[in-house]
Amino acid sequence: MDTDNKGNIPVKTEGKGTVKSSWPALQHPIAEMERAFDRFFGRGWPSLRRWGDFPALDNLFEAEGLRMPSLDVVDRDNEVLVRAEIPGIEKKDISVSLADNVLSIKGQSRSEKKEEKGDYHRHEISSSSFARSITVPANVDASKTVANLKDGILEITLPKLESSKKRNIAVQ
Repeated sequence: MDTDNKGNIPVKTEGKGTVKSSWPALQHPIAEMERAFDRFFGRGWPSLRRWGDFPALDNLFEAEGLRMPSLDVVDRDNEVLVRAEIPGIEKKDISVSLADNVLSIKGQSRSEKKEEKGDYHRHEISSSSFARSITVPANVDASKTVANLKDGILEITLPKLESSKKRNIAVQ
């Protein structure tokens, strides 16, 4: 083993090309935190160092049995149209409410599967729920609001009050 003195920091070399420092190896603090989470919770977490590892926000809640339906809000001249993707949910399991220009959509689904073959018995019960609330971008007439469900798409039409409708103003 030979010792080279380069600058003020001693570097010891062992064998051919192997450099060994006298400092302990320092780990990246984020990597250490990720390993601590994995040890504590016993499962892999998305990496905080690689943004591509994060699931989309909608998918983040699905892992816990919660769903966040995608929403489209279209502000038209005379109405506001809200579309929500909620496949597999029946009309009886959906609740739509409007209070103080906040539209709330809630729903839940439950399924049960049974399979029996000889000594083999399988019984699975699953349920999921969701809730989304948005502020409607105009004053609307709650008494004339209409909600329709077709092919897993919930469409809510909210007619605007006269005071919220767009008006063209002539420049003089």
